[in-house]
Amino acid sequence: MMLMIIEKKWIFPFVITSIVCIFFLVSSFNIGLVSSVHNINSIFSIFPMGQRKPGYVESKIESGSPLPPSGPPIPRFAYLISGSKGDLEKLWRVLHALYHPRNQYVVHLDLESPAEERLTLASRTKNNTMFSKVGNVYMITKANMVTYRGPTMVANTLHACAILLKRNKDWDWFINLSASDYPLVTQDDLLYAFSALNRDLNFIEHTSELGWKLDKRAMPLIIDPGLYLSTKTEVVWASQKRKLPTAFKLFTGSAWTVLSRPFIEFIIMGWDNLPRTLLMYYTNFISSPEGYFQTVVCNVPEFAKTVVNHDMHFIKWDNPPKQHPHILSLNELGNMIMSNAAFARKFNQNDPVLDKIDADLLGRVNVSFTPGAWCSGKLKCSEVGDINKIKPGPGARRLRHLLDRLAMKAYLGQDQCR
Repeated sequence: MMLMIIEKKWIFPFVITSIVCIFFLVSSFNIGLVSSVHNINSIFSIFPMGQRKPGYVESKIESGSPLPPSGPPIPRFAYLISGSKGDLEKLWRVLHALYHPRNQYVVHLDLESPAEERLTLASRTKNNTMFSKVGNVYMITKANMVTYRGPTMVANTLHACAILLKRNKDWDWFINLSASDYPLVTQDDLLYAFSALNRDLNFIEHTSELGWKLDKRAMPLIIDPGLYLSTKTEVVWASQKRKLPTAFKLFTGSAWTVLSRPFIEFIIMGWDNLPRTLLMYYTNFISSPEGYFQTVVCNVPEFAKTVVNHDMHFIKWDNPPKQHPHILSLNELGNMIMSNAAFARKFNQNDPVLDKIDADLLGRVNVSFTPGAWCSGKLKCSEVGDINKIKPGPGARRLRHLLDRLAMKAYLGQDQCR
């Protein structure tokens, strides 16, 4: 009997001790699990992991639209929108379709465009109530001569990058577009889709398999008169050819890119001499905008691992490609949407397909800005509301589906600088 009383006396302390031990064991396990999950998530932060629904009806608001990101900060973009003679109205429309108070914009009409067009653009930019209030649209008033097939287009792009870095460094990616481009998603869609990405990623379509370009572009020598003349003329071909380089590997691809700020700073500030060396090499290279950025990024190990092999565009080319792509029309709208791309080119001025994109994809009417969560005022988007608030729509889901796939390949080191 006495033994039973003693045993019962120890039951209660034993149970309490066991519970406490189990509590600490589970707690320590949970702490480790949470830490592990956090580490895994940080590793996979270069791509979003949302579920996707098939099929999109762009002209209707989906109740299942993705919610704005609660974790990663919303990024900011810096745009260059450039044009030439006769592009004033096209450029003005693209600027309104792309506008968001979070972003920075540089607009440029080259020296071939009449002085009247450049003065009109300068006046519109200066007197626009929204642009003057926010102060995020800047026009290059001292116009550059730009020849697409020569190095002057690269020089103009670098000029815009330098201006953007000087004016405001609070942006994450640089995007170069022309007046013949047009967005396929709203800026809220774009901001949402890029929010979960590693800010070091560079979207540059590229390949080292130059094929016919070896003989037609890499070996010939050209001179771009746009470097020293005030009127646009064709490039001059030299009679001699040069050998292929051995100090670096050549790459080629699309002239349209989405570049990270760290990479832009590397090119502009040039703490390594390679960007300057390649800029001089590409001075005599035909269609240098299709090779300069690709060759720089892929010859620097630090940046080669950040490359995503895509230019974020839908472009319809001949096979083999000619100098310019096809002009897009309503017949291609379905393919544009199915591509999940953020932008498309080339478009003619006021083509009906642009009105269709405005109505079905952007929700834009007349000459207004593309609506976003930032819009406020009695007249929609006449005042700036909360620029840290975004309202992604179906376009965000399309674009994230593309980015999911591309970022996974970049994370695995696939299709990079080969």
